[in-house]
Amino acid sequence: MTNLLLYISLFLIWTMLFYHAFLMVGGYFHSLKYKSFEKELLSESRNLPTVSILIPAHNEDVVIENTLKSMIRLNYPKDKLEVIVINDNSSDDTGSIVDAYAEQYPFIKALHTKPPNAGKGKSGALNKGFKKSTGEVIIVYDADNTPEPDAVYYLALGLQNDEKAGAIVGKFRVVNANKNLLTKLINIETLTFQWLAQAGRWFWFKMCTIPGTNFAIRRSILERLNGWDEKALSEDTELSIRVYDLGYYIRFFPSAITWEQEPETLRVWWRQRTRWARGNLYVIFKYLFRLHKLKNRKVFIDIFYFLFTYLMFFAGILISHSIFVVNIFYDLELKIGIVSYVLLIVGFLLFVTEVCLALSMEQKQLTVKNFFVVLFMYFTYSQLWILLVVYSSILEIKRVLFKQEAKWYKTKRFQQTS
Repeated sequence: MTNLLLYISLFLIWTMLFYHAFLMVGGYFHSLKYKSFEKELLSESRNLPTVSILIPAHNEDVVIENTLKSMIRLNYPKDKLEVIVINDNSSDDTGSIVDAYAEQYPFIKALHTKPPNAGKGKSGALNKGFKKSTGEVIIVYDADNTPEPDAVYYLALGLQNDEKAGAIVGKFRVVNANKNLLTKLINIETLTFQWLAQAGRWFWFKMCTIPGTNFAIRRSILERLNGWDEKALSEDTELSIRVYDLGYYIRFFPSAITWEQEPETLRVWWRQRTRWARGNLYVIFKYLFRLHKLKNRKVFIDIFYFLFTYLMFFAGILISHSIFVVNIFYDLELKIGIVSYVLLIVGFLLFVTEVCLALSMEQKQLTVKNFFVVLFMYFTYSQLWILLVVYSSILEIKRVLFKQEAKWYKTKRFQQTS
């Protein structure tokens, strides 16, 4: 029985490793090709669409001013731009900061929400902002984001130039990447995710997932979908599924860049990633038993990807790790023997190769220092995700069984030093 479990776990692990390697090849090819799309956009003069930028903000006085300054610096006609900051029941100075900028800049608008229908999560705030918006294109930024001046221009023009795209997704970079070891690890994870999961899936399948920030979506689509699902903790993943089911695809366009702050302490990271994992589990089970109702069969790829990642892949790792530890103290008479160790070593080398390839696609990221961080990452940060997914799964099971309301955790922000 133990041997069978080990065979199953190794099969699950290697299926995902090969799939990720396949995606990374696609990500590399996309990194070589996307500039041609950018040149095509810049070569033709077009009438730009009106744009509404939604910025949900709950107790964001530490970061919101830098975000508003970046909105002012955007290279986009201000007569076609409105920035709506949804001050969602904040108890700090967020509201007064936004009001001060709104008084000075007509394209910046403050929307203040109050209880009882406020402060319950990002989806609710976005829906309120959407109702007040007027733009043909809706763009979302988190309150800690500072997009580069051309980011909105690329998102809006890219969406206008591609009728089949329901949404277009930009790239995000970590503004505090060098703060400490944790932010270095998150930076490497972020870059790898974008060039592996986003760029790779776009290149091979014409699919990617809407992130929580730096994306544009057509107003007409949000109207058809009645906005965001307010029960979803990962409102971005859930929205992606519904956009695909309408028959559109979501384009990954890394020319549109924003800079965002990442957790600087393990506690904040754990709570934020737990919310992400729980939100993705919610999406998996929301649609897994409704597959027969989905019109676009391509959506199956995404649902099974998340199912495999959050359940089967992590289960395989957990089983193999458990067998390895038990076998140290008690002879389980494993028949696979030395082969299992060879597979573990090769798997480690494949992980390092994939991450280093992703770093090579960004300027000054594939360094000797980052190489050693990647080695450290495999044995620490990556393994911590196993515990996090197990913990998140338990919380989701409890929520469903006891019909609990999912509570939104607002990520703590940190003061940035210049």
